[in-house]
Amino acid sequence: MKPAIPIKEQTAFARQLRKGSIDAEGLLWARLRGSRLAGLKFKRQQPVGSYIVDFVCFSQKIVVEIDGGQHNDDFVAQRDRERTAWLEGQGFRVIRFWNNDVMGNMDGVLEAISGGSEVAGSPSLQLSPTRGERRKPPHLGENPGGRND
Repeated sequence: MKPAIPIKEQTAFARQLRKGSIDAEGLLWARLRGSRLAGLKFKRQQPVGSYIVDFVCFSQKIVVEIDGGQHNDDFVAQRDRERTAWLEGQGFRVIRFWNNDVMGNMDGVLEAISGGSEVAGSPSLQLSPTRGERRKPPHLGENPGGRND
């Protein structure tokens, strides 16, 4: 079990993450903040238990995580599975996306978050792996959904 981090340290670390977030997180935050998505109130880089999640909607118990290529690493993938299992055990629905999905298919990402489409059946959306699934994100310039936008 992971040792608990004091709340003050978690809050300071979450603040630091908000300031230094990656482009994909910033773009998604611009679409989630201020209850812009279906009236859902999301918070960014928020402590939940001993973890800091990218985005959380507490009223609907939705956690959104944005993953980069480092999440293909075996150690990081194992930590992600443990984190997801803990969050799900607390009643949260965890949705993971690759950075390039946020950058290249924002509408699909927003639909998946709001529940407007069946996530698993969306051909133009490549969700980041969970529960031991391992997929490498497409390289820049590849068109994972076969769309010609």
